[in-house]
Amino acid sequence: MTIVLPESYHIRRALEEHRVVCITQEDALRQEIRPLRIAILNVMPKAEAYEFHLLRPLGRSIIQIEPLWIRLANHEYRSSDRDHIKSSYVPFEAAIRGPSIDAVLVTGAPVEEMPFEAVRYWRELGEILAYARQHVVSTLGICWGGLALAKLVGLDKVRIDHKLFGVYEHRNLDPQHPITGDTDDVFWCPQSRHSTVEDDLLERASAAGTVRLLSFSPQAGYSIFETPDHRYVMHLGHPEYEPERLVEEYRRDRAAGRNDVGPPVNVDLDRPLNTWRSHRNEFFSQWIKYVYDTTSRP
Repeated sequence: MTIVLPESYHIRRALEEHRVVCITQEDALRQEIRPLRIAILNVMPKAEAYEFHLLRPLGRSIIQIEPLWIRLANHEYRSSDRDHIKSSYVPFEAAIRGPSIDAVLVTGAPVEEMPFEAVRYWRELGEILAYARQHVVSTLGICWGGLALAKLVGLDKVRIDHKLFGVYEHRNLDPQHPITGDTDDVFWCPQSRHSTVEDDLLERASAAGTVRLLSFSPQAGYSIFETPDHRYVMHLGHPEYEPERLVEEYRRDRAAGRNDVGPPVNVDLDRPLNTWRSHRNEFFSQWIKYVYDTTSRP
């Protein structure tokens, strides 16, 4: 349960208050344990605040995690703290000149209603993810990040008329899978998106051997799937969210006058409860374990 962070890192105290052990690079070296270096392409609004949502589940693993925040040259980071981005995020080209990257994580982004080609940083992101497919053990995409990975293997998204929003029951489709196998047979997970990959397209791709389907929800469709080599893992949900985040998004969308967004399903707006914490922790822990086991083989 260890994250390698500087003493002055802006959310270090918040992580420690949630039982995530944080150590400095110097302390990590003294432990003589090889940390996993995970390159994170964080394109969520207010990037510096969203970091907590990722580092908390990543920090639940027994493996040391060294997050490497990647800065996209073509992303403006308008809602984020520019000084923080400049000081804490690095270009991908600089990241790959250092020690090996063990895994890549791509977050969601508020651009899912746009065609991929219209996203300002799409070409740059695509080049990074293509590199990762060849040189990195596993790349995990969350929400829009998962849709982006699907696009790169020929599975394009379609827009949903009414936002898929709330907490939904899912069924684990592969109890023997190295990443999702230990997730409960039935689990809950938040969804917050205006786009999806259609079920029939995924079923045809599965039959053709292009993807492996890992979870299904009658309301949310196939939400977790991967390429058969485990190189791209796509989770269209938001397992890293806290309940309050769903309430905040609902109020934001209503204030913006969006008529295609209803209250989040299965969420009490006054007393939101986390019913997916075990799925979140298990999913991230098993992904990290898979990466560690694979990269540590002689």
